[in-house]
Amino acid sequence: MREVIIYHGEDNYWIAECPSLPGCISQGKTKEAAITNIKEAIHGYIAALKDDGLEVPKESFETLIVAV
Repeated sequence: MREVIIYHGEDNYWIAECPSLPGCISQGKTKEAAITNIKEAIHGYIAALKDDGLEVPKESFETLIVAV
C-alpha cells in the first residue's frame, strides 16, 4: 500500500502523487483515471528500482487535515 495525494490541477485534470516515491506523479481527466494512472506509475517506479538493484523506499505515513 502507498499513500497517494490527489488534487485538482490545471485544465481540470486530476493530479496524483506518491510522496514516498520522489517524482512519482501522474494525472487523469477524471479522479478515477488519475488513480488508475498513479497505480501504473507506482508499479513502474518500483520495477525500475528493482531492475537497477536499488532499495524500494518503505511506506510510512500520517495524514492530517489542517484548518487555516
